[in-house]
Amino acid sequence: MSPFHDRLTALRAELARRGLDGFVVPLTDEHMSEYVGAYAQRLSWLTGFGGSAGSAVVLADSAAIFTDGRYTLQVREQVSSDDWSYVPVPQESVAGWLAVHAPNGGRIGYDPWLHTRAWVADTVQALAERDATLAPVADNPIDAIWTDRPRPSDAPLAVHTNEHAGASSAEKRAAIADWLAEKRADAVVLSALDSIAWALNIRGADVARTPVALSFAVVGADGTTDLFVEPEKVDDAVRQHLGNAVRLHPKGALVDHLATLSGKRVVADPERAVAAIFDAIEAGGGTVLTLRDPVVLAKAIKNPAEVAGHRAASLRDGAALTRFLRWVEMECPKGGQTELSAAAKLLEFREQTGLLRDTSFDTISATGAHGASPHYHVTEESSASIEPGQLFLIDSGGQYLDGTTDVTRVIPIGAPTSEMRDRFTRVLKGHIAIDTAIFPDGTMGAQIDAFARRPLWEAGLDFAHGTGHGIGSFLSVHEGPQRIAAPNYPGGASLEPLRAGMMLSNEPGYYKAGEYGIRIENLVLIEPREIAGGDPDRAMLGFATLTFAPIERTLVDADLLTQAERAWLDAYHARVLELIGPELDEADREWLRAKCAPIG
Repeated sequence: MSPFHDRLTALRAELARRGLDGFVVPLTDEHMSEYVGAYAQRLSWLTGFGGSAGSAVVLADSAAIFTDGRYTLQVREQVSSDDWSYVPVPQESVAGWLAVHAPNGGRIGYDPWLHTRAWVADTVQALAERDATLAPVADNPIDAIWTDRPRPSDAPLAVHTNEHAGASSAEKRAAIADWLAEKRADAVVLSALDSIAWALNIRGADVARTPVALSFAVVGADGTTDLFVEPEKVDDAVRQHLGNAVRLHPKGALVDHLATLSGKRVVADPERAVAAIFDAIEAGGGTVLTLRDPVVLAKAIKNPAEVAGHRAASLRDGAALTRFLRWVEMECPKGGQTELSAAAKLLEFREQTGLLRDTSFDTISATGAHGASPHYHVTEESSASIEPGQLFLIDSGGQYLDGTTDVTRVIPIGAPTSEMRDRFTRVLKGHIAIDTAIFPDGTMGAQIDAFARRPLWEAGLDFAHGTGHGIGSFLSVHEGPQRIAAPNYPGGASLEPLRAGMMLSNEPGYYKAGEYGIRIENLVLIEPREIAGGDPDRAMLGFATLTFAPIERTLVDADLLTQAERAWLDAYHARVLELIGPELDEADREWLRAKCAPIG
């Protein structure tokens, strides 16, 4: 019997001991993070699922795991159907499933430090259909049976200099104070780790691939701040950087501090602050204002220093990727290479820059059928040999002090089939459609998502993920609030207005189950566009490409491209050669020159 079956059995026994008929297990932490530290990987420990988004419900006689279309194949490979049923989202929700499957009159437990208040309200309403109740737990029952659970990281904080940040922490906190005055609020609770890192110009190493520190912050109307972080993580340099206007407390002191805000109007973000924070403010006599964390939009609109830093990071990262692409073309057809060895080689090229701090996420190194899982995670057990006749997909990124990168390329091992070339070219057409889009200021990502899909739709095809996500500045590789996505894809529609200064990925794809995957990803910056003859009162925006590395020409069916699309590809490759060529040695530069030749 697998250890995951035994863990499920142990959890059911623990729930019975507590008088609970079920329990909900999300994949997040007390900061509602997308990527979480090892100590918070409860879903993975319980089920074996290694994706970055999902949740589960355990009842006495059944259990279900909820994942979106990115993980349809992966969840079936990693989670036993003997113990778990697979439920797709957003077609179904945890609350909707419980409304049907919860026992009549039952008590379903949840950890209030791992759910939003909106989720709690929706689930309470759904359970009412079964005359069942949702019961908060004082401590997570999984933690009671996870005997070798890792401790939260004790990595030290580091100062993120003004040179890279583009503005001082004092300036950022003053802007938050001005926002609080505008909202007639006394304080705001910052619970998102990247918001705290950005506002205080600090970074950490508590979450793999994301340079943040486990902490909470409360910013007052005068800009002074209470930072809740374990004392041993703060050295003298960080204390000096934070200054007297930032008061330090142990992380566990947050609830007691919130209890001192009686009579105060306190902002808490309904999407980023867990239910326990709302409960603590109200229990202490404070009034909660449910407004979005003011850092979210400020962080998304990059300042000139952040843009310049990202451009520099992209060039060194593009040169490392280009060297890797040549290596793949030369070495992989010979045999003997695997998904793991390829990922290690790319890491080696990035490390040779001397400036890499980390990868920005676990590299998706996927050959053949593994490429059909958009978020495939290679392991020692799953690592496949890279063989002739396959498409090899590499989706990866680097964390540098001056920027965070994310890029995907596909390389044929040997000659690609005509179908592979057709699908790749349709993905490329969608990529070009996004890159060349011009749109009014305030357009939402959901309004342009279809641009990327039309060439696939015309062939009766599609892809089951969003087209683009925001990206941080030496922060999270996935950063909101901006996205390019349709309502029926993971995360829902992107209704955030697109603004100049935001960065996004442009990554349409196509996935053929059991055979191959295709995705072409660059990062782009939103910039103002001057349109001759346009309405002078209507501000227009467009995208500037940030990522430069060759797109595999042997996968392109030039006959499917319009003249304008051919011109785009030729101009892009000319720019790649111009920017990346000087970063390479002669042999790599000659290879790149051939890869960047006009498509014809």
